[in-house]
Amino acid sequence: MTTPDQARLDRIVAEARRNAEQRANDYRERALKLYPWVCGRCAREFTRANLQELTVHHRNHNHDDNPADGSNWELLCVYCHDNEHSRQGDYTGVGALEAEDKPAAARSSPFAGLGSLLKREKP
Repeated sequence: MTTPDQARLDRIVAEARRNAEQRANDYRERALKLYPWVCGRCAREFTRANLQELTVHHRNHNHDDNPADGSNWELLCVYCHDNEHSRQGDYTGVGALEAEDKPAAARSSPFAGLGSLLKREKP
């Protein structure tokens, strides 16, 4: 059995500590420390077991705007987060059809004769 290289172990431990500090400074980690682990929309509660399903939503949709007080963040579950972004896309028109891209209106009415059929006298 060989003895561990102490210098190599020290480098590994130092790198692990640096990575942990970097993650702690990441906005998701800061948001998880600031706010309770509850979705801001549906109020679903989270534990360490399902914490990966809790996301940080930027209220102004600018991912570079990360104030230290967390005023641009809210914690949302993945479902509410997707819903929020789809609503934002609808609001801004992103992904909406342009006027010239809209399909042509229908030229026939499948229920045109329905009124006369309903008015028939019963025998």
